Amino acid sequence: MAAVSAGWADRVRWPAVQDSPSTITPDAAAFEGQFEQHRAELCAYCYRMLGSPFEAEDAVQETFIRAWRGLEKFEGRAALRSWLYRIATNVSLDMLNGRERRARPMDLGPAREPIESNLNTLPEVTWIEPIPQDSLFVPAEGDPAEVAVSRETIRLAFVAALQHLPPRQRAVLILCEVLRWKASEVAELLDTSVASVNSALQRARATLEESNLSVADTSSSVDEADAELLARYVRAFEQYDMDALTSLIQEDATQSMPPFDLWLSGRDDILSWWVGPGAGCRGSRVIPTVAANGSPAFGQYKPSDSREGYDPWALQVLEISDGRIVEFTFFLDTERVFPLFGLPLRLEY
Repeated sequence: MAAVSAGWADRVRWPAVQDSPSTITPDAAAFEGQFEQHRAELCAYCYRMLGSPFEAEDAVQETFIRAWRGLEKFEGRAALRSWLYRIATNVSLDMLNGRERRARPMDLGPAREPIESNLNTLPEVTWIEPIPQDSLFVPAEGDPAEVAVSRETIRLAFVAALQHLPPRQRAVLILCEVLRWKASEVAELLDTSVASVNSALQRARATLEESNLSVADTSSSVDEADAELLARYVRAFEQYDMDALTSLIQEDATQSMPPFDLWLSGRDDILSWWVGPGAGCRGSRVIPTVAANGSPAFGQYKPSDSREGYDPWALQVLEISDGRIVEFTFFLDTERVFPLFGLPLRLEY
């Protein structure tokens, strides 16, 4: 599996520290190391809040800057982790202020026919973006049940459902249901009452139920996914063998292709698209990469128009259930997402 590019980690650093190295004390330097211990969970938290790994990166960077600048006021009166979460929550709420929610194509309307005239972009829509499931965002170690919940609650459908919640309800749900904070702890963090937290949590749960999702839902992690199924899928897609693909895709599967608003419902429509408007994908290479949002992910490269090598086309994220592929999400903004997943921007023959 490809590794996430080093450049991703290099962008999240300590400008506030670097600006004034002469002021760093041994205690302050120790705090920097302690901050770093919480980076992965804070990134995952901000991603659930914001729906974008790039905005999550910015939020954690701003959190550490604010924490560094407020270090003299900290004085250990609260647990460092709680203090960082308080700052990260305020940063996220600031970033969400007055902004429309992020969405997936299926959030915006019904599925439509697999014809090219239905392929439109909506510049006013900000899309949910994929996140790599690696140590930068999901802790690799810890209590197995907590790691499973952490992975499950970054899945695309769950993160999209969170975006339907008002920002403060979103924070309450994540803190209480995902991170297992007590209502009293969340109330202190948000400077509100326990009754207010419980009320917000109840409303947030009701909204999630309308989406047929809950934190308790579980599905196979990418480590448990059917490796043979995925290998067969790669072979079938690279050979563009529609008969073989038919046997791998569930009849009521869906497909979306952000930043286009069109989404397809049903295996027949998906395959009709692939042999119709999407026929340019014939001859593609499909390269496994680090999991995205807890699901198998692949970099898809189409044959170059120059007939020399392959050009990037999509990050494919697959959902699997009961031995079949039930959902395809093709993220087409390859210049943005391929480096995030350690994928090259070109393949040679």
